[in-house]
Amino acid sequence: MPDLDSLMQLDGAMAAFRFSDKGELLEHRIAPGNELTPDILDLLCHVCVANMAIATMQARGWEKMTGMGGFYPIQGFSMVGFEWTAITGDGWGVVVPNARADFEAAYAALGQ
Repeated sequence: MPDLDSLMQLDGAMAAFRFSDKGELLEHRIAPGNELTPDILDLLCHVCVANMAIATMQARGWEKMTGMGGFYPIQGFSMVGFEWTAITGDGWGVVVPNARADFEAAYAALGQ
């Protein structure tokens, strides 16, 4: 299981957070010197839960409609913004600058 301190050790980590299945921010760490705030992370948590629900619906539908497998269950979600990327999985997440985003390292740290 990940923890906030280990997620903050990822290259360039701007913030690490844990959220409930309803999208509530449960705990977080924010590196000094960036624009992220607890309110932004709370909104981000809700966006992540909503997108995981949509991706899950799509994966299940695709498998049922095509008979193809391997799309469900969804293991994680990444949201790439203009300046930073949020990488999440199983109620945990990390925000990194796009220029330093290492998806493999992030998902490994998230236990995916």
